[in-house]
Amino acid sequence: MPSARYEAPRSVKEAVQLLGADRDARVLAGGTDLLVQSKTGRVSPSAYVDVKRIPELMQLQLGASGLRCGAAVPAARIYANEELRRRWPGLAEATDLIGSSQIQGRASWGGNLCNASPAADTVPALLVCGAEVAIAGPKGERTLPVAEFTTGPGTSVLGPGELVVEFRVPAPPARTADAYLRLIPRSEMDIAVVGAGVQLTLAADGGCTAARVAIGAVAPTARLVPAAAQALVGSRLDDAALARAAEAARAAVQAIDDKRGTIDYRRQVTGVLVVRAARIAAERAAAAHN
Repeated sequence: MPSARYEAPRSVKEAVQLLGADRDARVLAGGTDLLVQSKTGRVSPSAYVDVKRIPELMQLQLGASGLRCGAAVPAARIYANEELRRRWPGLAEATDLIGSSQIQGRASWGGNLCNASPAADTVPALLVCGAEVAIAGPKGERTLPVAEFTTGPGTSVLGPGELVVEFRVPAPPARTADAYLRLIPRSEMDIAVVGAGVQLTLAADGGCTAARVAIGAVAPTARLVPAAAQALVGSRLDDAALARAAEAARAAVQAIDDKRGTIDYRRQVTGVLVVRAARIAAERAAAAHN
């Protein structure tokens, strides 16, 4: 691994200045991806800008309006929050799938998102929860939906000197719940072949009044599938509605054939996971007391 500077800014302003002055500097939010990539030569940062000493990036706040989570908050701390697990169970589950317990002590939503892997587990879960990210840079702060952040494998909207500061997740409405499922070749600590997230809102009679469906690892970026959500809205989550949602999700797949699975296999599994996640979300929403 080539030698590089280590920087530990104590403020967002200082981090922005460091990143803006050196375009080869990289943010170290946890290092679980970046350090491996550096060791294998995929990237060669001139400096590692460790953001875990910036208070704003380490805050986790829950309120009536929703969740504000610093971009560098460790996954282990996120999953350990009982209130967060109750209100966003699928998002919590996706967070708990990031590597091992040791990795979760360092890994963060910010790193998982900014690494821009199509198979990142937390991204589909964040998408269905309507999450936004706050981005700081030389021109100030801007906010955009997580759905607009990743532009392709390994690429994002971040410009020179910019970094993700915070995630903002709106409070779920009453009788709303989410779920996230993935398929991996091994029983644990593997990369998703397919991921699927679903958030549902149910009326008192059990009918679906709102839905969001997202898929991961089957396209250049994780993506929302509005057609799948539309197939569920207005239904009672019967077999016919679930089958329409599965078909819409399969139609949104833009996968490749590789050693982890064929396009046809990924397409089929995508439909299966969307149906399973929708059923889990519906069970949770029926019992939810948001």
